[in-house]
Amino acid sequence: MKKLIAILSLALLPLAGFASSEGPELESADIDLTDHAAMQRGAKYFVNYCQGCHTLKYFRYERMQDFGLTKQQIKENLLFDKTKKVGDLMTNSFDPEQAAGWFGAAPPDLTLTARLKPGGGDWIYTYLKGFYKDDSRPFGVNNVVFPNVGMPHVLLDLQGMQEAVIETDEHGNKHVKELKLVQPGKLSPEEYDQVAKDLATFLTHVAEPMKLERQRIGFWVMLFLFIFFIVSFMLKKEYWKDVH
Repeated sequence: MKKLIAILSLALLPLAGFASSEGPELESADIDLTDHAAMQRGAKYFVNYCQGCHTLKYFRYERMQDFGLTKQQIKENLLFDKTKKVGDLMTNSFDPEQAAGWFGAAPPDLTLTARLKPGGGDWIYTYLKGFYKDDSRPFGVNNVVFPNVGMPHVLLDLQGMQEAVIETDEHGNKHVKELKLVQPGKLSPEEYDQVAKDLATFLTHVAEPMKLERQRIGFWVMLFLFIFFIVSFMLKKEYWKDVH
């Protein structure tokens, strides 16, 4: 048993190191994957503000039926390219080579972002709130979560412009202490927070549409294994009770 514990401890060391690695402090988006209204709003914001550059090439429009939209609603409100069908993948016609020339790199596909980024939906939420003015950057903005990102702040008209309050530590390194809104957008800070949360909720669902179903099935599987263990243990005792 001691050897087994030691082996498991060694196996978990890399995970512990990953969890403790330094990185930006993420804000909690408090994502609720049962909130269909938030996913519907997030899908609207993605199609209107993000899909011009970014794709969801592993996700089909019709999967939005999972959170309450009908095929007719998808077709009328979210399919701007009338050559596409509801069953198509959420791609765009943006030329990757041309995009790389404009932005320094082709805009990435966002299907699995919530699964690949540490913090998942919280990373997306904090990223969308983390743009600030930086005249040294090609598009005039930087980001606290993704420093020197080559992306413009596409939600600038909604959020407004923020400026960074910089502090210097004892080693002379500069850090962003906080962000202050200096030029209001169309939305109040509270309303923009909801936009960021809706987008993060939608992209979290996109990254794993079957997550809730997997968790539900997992509960029953674990319950079955627990009951099977008890039955097996009692059966073993019955078979071996006369063996000395």
